Amino acid sequence: MRVLVPDAPEFRALAAHDEGSVPGVDFAFYSRTEVPQGPADGAVLWLVGPDIRRQLLATPGLRWVLTLTAGIEHVQGQLPEGAALYNASRLHDRAVATHVLAGMLAASRGLHLFRDAQARRQWASPALPGPAPLTTLDGQRVVLWGHGHIGRQLEGMLSPLGAQVSGIRSGTPAGERQELLAAADWVVLLLPGTEQTRGAVNAQTLSGLKPGAWLCNVGRGPLIVTDDLVRALQDGTLGGAVLDVTDPEPLPADHVLWTLPNVILTPHIASTTADLVARGAELTRNFLIDLQQGGEPEGRVEVGSLY
Repeated sequence: MRVLVPDAPEFRALAAHDEGSVPGVDFAFYSRTEVPQGPADGAVLWLVGPDIRRQLLATPGLRWVLTLTAGIEHVQGQLPEGAALYNASRLHDRAVATHVLAGMLAASRGLHLFRDAQARRQWASPALPGPAPLTTLDGQRVVLWGHGHIGRQLEGMLSPLGAQVSGIRSGTPAGERQELLAAADWVVLLLPGTEQTRGAVNAQTLSGLKPGAWLCNVGRGPLIVTDDLVRALQDGTLGGAVLDVTDPEPLPADHVLWTLPNVILTPHIASTTADLVARGAELTRNFLIDLQQGGEPEGRVEVGSLY
């Protein structure tokens, strides 16, 4: 079985003759600028731009594609006919859930405001002005819009803190979805980026939220209509936002979101950990062993499914 994988030391170790290797697999290593010639049975997509990704997906003979990302929008429309698609939500779910929880706790305790005061060398009072005093997550109604691997991890972290967690799935009726959003203190976006989810959070959606509610987006930037978000943040419709993804991305230096005190921004790093590449290689190893043993690896994606 010939497999295309990223050219990184952690992946090259899979071809070494030691305990961590995968015997019976012919590994071909691609870089950010070059793709090996010839057919392959499978491709592991990661750490490359769109041009190299298109070349990888055009490799003759592909029977399966494993993307070491949670989202699949970068693959849709380019997958070879008949090839099975797998994703790696389990590689990222705990880190993303931890990032969301960290943002929610930081906002609840006003840490972003105190950090701003620290930069000004100002001893800020804990009695913060405005409609969002210091709180905890105890009794907070949290709606997870998208309730897959990450949502289940996050729910497990929030519940012990006293949060009341509800999930919205693709099959949730529109009326029930609106009721959940209207009662939410926090709305966490965990949706993939598809044509169906683009602009899901717009002026109408935001106007239906509880005044002072907070929004967290770790899905994809285009889930939110940015101009509508800015207006809601400025006029008090929203209490604030924790954004790991934006539209556009990266956010231009002169964008107003940088200047809003009720926004916590991170540069699309929610899933990042120091050992991420090593864990990605280990997931690939287990995936290939499952294939060799005739099993069905975890992460099979039915293209067209939402959340």
